[in-house]
Amino acid sequence: MAAPIVVIGFLAISVRFLLFKSSIADWLANRVEIVTPITSWDGVVEGLALFENGISPYSGDVFHETPLVLLTFHYIKSISSSWIPMIFIILDLYIAWLLRSIVNTASRLMIDKQVQMRKKFAKDIDSILIKLCNIRELPDQVAALYLLNPFTIATCVAKSTILLNNLAVVIGILYTLKGHRAISTLAIAIATYQSVYPAMLIAPCAMFIAQKNKVDFDYTSKKAIVSMGKTLCVYTVWLVWLLLLSYLMFSSFDFLYSTYGFILSVPNLRPNMGLFWYFFTEMFEHFRIFFILVFQINAFIYTIPLVIKLRDHPFMIMYIQCALIAIFKSYPAFGDAVVYLALLPVWSHTYVYLKNSLVVGAMYVVSSLLAFVVWHLWIFAGSANANFFFAMTLVYTTAQVFLITDVIYAFLRREYELTHGLKQIGPDGKPVTLLLQ
Repeated sequence: MAAPIVVIGFLAISVRFLLFKSSIADWLANRVEIVTPITSWDGVVEGLALFENGISPYSGDVFHETPLVLLTFHYIKSISSSWIPMIFIILDLYIAWLLRSIVNTASRLMIDKQVQMRKKFAKDIDSILIKLCNIRELPDQVAALYLLNPFTIATCVAKSTILLNNLAVVIGILYTLKGHRAISTLAIAIATYQSVYPAMLIAPCAMFIAQKNKVDFDYTSKKAIVSMGKTLCVYTVWLVWLLLLSYLMFSSFDFLYSTYGFILSVPNLRPNMGLFWYFFTEMFEHFRIFFILVFQINAFIYTIPLVIKLRDHPFMIMYIQCALIAIFKSYPAFGDAVVYLALLPVWSHTYVYLKNSLVVGAMYVVSSLLAFVVWHLWIFAGSANANFFFAMTLVYTTAQVFLITDVIYAFLRREYELTHGLKQIGPDGKPVTLLLQ
């Protein structure tokens, strides 16, 4: 598929370039479904203007990106501001290439593990085994799915800085699969530095590097504990180093509240594709701190059961965590979903067990399209209200939850049948019905 992927890449570049040259780019840059107060390009422009005039960009309430992102765009702008759209296009292409590499690496690892575990499998499971002929085209499919995803195109054309966070997350996943502790922890530290929530990715990263594809690995062994501790320490050093570099830029830690404080305390209740804004608009002020803690803990707490249940499958944990971040972060947008949606074909060998694919697909399409419609009816036509838009965000969030629970079910069901066989017969001679608990 070498020729088709080149054509798709050319098509993706052409579409983005044409949209950048049209008025659609300015329209997308102000859509609440595409950008947030943190990732908005308008906020970056305001921050750059303040910085270039010797004023701290964190003195107001407009710029909430990290200092190193500000410095990066300052240098790009000083060379030529006309390069900025091309920079975003190149970032998109690079992320697609990294996703392609992730699929190549993950497919090889899954095939190797399947060979190692073959003696433990049941005899009648040939139909659900991963076959080379079925995964040969997956890397190009994933790259194409990413490049042609309307969410990806809109995020790129809107110049949302979520692309930088996605880039760091994708690099972290790739080098985790390759077993490179230094690079993977640096990438996850950068993603954490930019948006806090990717900090949860360090758990499966440490697990994967510790086990290095060994079957029946014991996480309680001294060797495993030392390895995971070393990974956590390297990650912490990288993160502290990034924060110190940011401090050196302004000789102040004022950026901490304007970035991480803004993410965690959720002071801006501008509507977005998440759950926070509507809930806290209706919240009495004296309950606010308690429910802020509940909502923020909710984003991280699922890591604990995931690492327990899927301890032998760190890559699956990282995949699910990418979706959980997109669902439960305080300021989500469509761009947060593009990585895990693009990687969905990696689990194509479990598609036979999916139960809600049609419903989930319809919910994604309907909620994505109607979000634009009801926003117009609410803000411009005045014939709707906040409940209409929040209904679309609920449908969108529910679609993501249904998708992830369906993928987890399909994955666990296949893992069970690999060792127990496709047909289980009970003591009474009748087929057994399996339930996920």
